Amino acid sequence: MSQSAITVTIKLFAAYQEAYSLSELVLAFPHRTPVKAVCDRFISEHPQLAKWPEVTSFGINLIFVESHTPLKDGDEVVLIPPVSCG
Repeated sequence: MSQSAITVTIKLFAAYQEAYSLSELVLAFPHRTPVKAVCDRFISEHPQLAKWPEVTSFGINLIFVESHTPLKDGDEVVLIPPVSCG
């Protein structure tokens, strides 16, 4: 039987954390959804985040990945926007 949905944990930082007022979310996505879809979903729910996806790095299970990397059930996702210094 094929799996129709997966559940991932998303750790939120910086602008993403501010938008949701949470440090972590657990969300469901269709099987083989690319990690970039997490950003797309966040922008649809919080349009003020629209400036961040192009400069956000993605991590899955503590490894940096490309935006097209597919999610798997149980993954821990981290969206890392740029950090300003000074």
